[in-house]
Amino acid sequence: MKQKHIILRTTQTATRDPFLGALSLPRSAEAVAAGLSIEVEDIDRRQVSALTRRSDILAMAPAIPMKLIKPVSQKNVATPSAQTTAWGVKAVGADTSPFTGEGVIVAVLDTGIDAAHPAFAGVQIIEQDFTGEGNGDQNGHGTHCAGTIFGRISDNLRIGVAPGVQKALIGKVLGENGGGSSEQIVSAIQWAGQNGANVISMSLGMDFPGFVKQLIDEGYPTELATSYALEGYRANVQLFERLAALIKIQGSFSQATVIIAAAGNESQRNVNPDFEISVSPPAVSDGIISVAALGESTQGLTVATFSNTGANVSGPGVKILSAKPGGGFVQMSGTSMATPHVAGVAALWAEKIMKTGFLTPLTLTARLIGSGTETGLKPGFDPTDVGTGLVRAPQV
Repeated sequence: MKQKHIILRTTQTATRDPFLGALSLPRSAEAVAAGLSIEVEDIDRRQVSALTRRSDILAMAPAIPMKLIKPVSQKNVATPSAQTTAWGVKAVGADTSPFTGEGVIVAVLDTGIDAAHPAFAGVQIIEQDFTGEGNGDQNGHGTHCAGTIFGRISDNLRIGVAPGVQKALIGKVLGENGGGSSEQIVSAIQWAGQNGANVISMSLGMDFPGFVKQLIDEGYPTELATSYALEGYRANVQLFERLAALIKIQGSFSQATVIIAAAGNESQRNVNPDFEISVSPPAVSDGIISVAALGESTQGLTVATFSNTGANVSGPGVKILSAKPGGGFVQMSGTSMATPHVAGVAALWAEKIMKTGFLTPLTLTARLIGSGTETGLKPGFDPTDVGTGLVRAPQV
């Protein structure tokens, strides 16, 4: 039976460690990255093993359903009567930073954007639809995330961490219902990189149950469908890892790019303190910076009950105010909301590095992860839940 597969192919020779699956680029790494193409083909499962041994194929994985990391809560909020700043912007120190993200290109891969929202006035927004629904945002999630990264002051409220960003790439990879496919995500990552993105923000995850159901609907017995889905899950993690590695290589001879993704909202510490789920794909893939969520309390910032454990860094993710389609604001909670805070801080660090030196993926990643602090967190937290801590904007 044939199944749609995503293929990372290069015009150059490359090999992989057969045990670790790691890329080995003994020749020109830059040439391998520059010759990269992404193809989608219907392939019989019996052909997969032979194809993956070919030197021009860097990775191959079945197209797997992807879904929005849905907010755990959502609430419309009235326009503030006096000028104020969203708490998350203050928490990461963006309100006191001399940097605004000027000269940095940010990509948001989500449900699209309401480009007409007043918070995006003056931003050059380039939209690309990968869903077939057309540009725009019928869901609202993408608009909210974009607002947190680069939203301007609107109706007396500052919602954006990096309001100086002048160019944004909006890849619509999830439809109105929050669903999509890994082929759309991979294509969008490549599109963002090719169009100069320094920071790529993703608040989405793999829909493993949906993939199992899809295979069952295609006629596979439940046990076999689950087994194939697990293989596909692993192959997609490796696919994202190799794509991230190639983007990092490209950053050595073109623009630097980092990928930031939400850790996931599957934990239930409110039910049982030990009910913790590890970071979900694609955020778990090597080369992608995973983000946990923090919330406010009278004793300091606390790990959100829903936030998955094992992330690299943390960001504000509870009761976050940002833009909603049609104008106005909406309050959402989730690691989806923490991720754009970290992406915004990454834009601030990228601006600082570009003004004082040469921007590379390594320096940007190091500055961003190294900015994490445990100061201000409620005592007694588990370090595994917060990574290096709450990211902080550069102050000088």
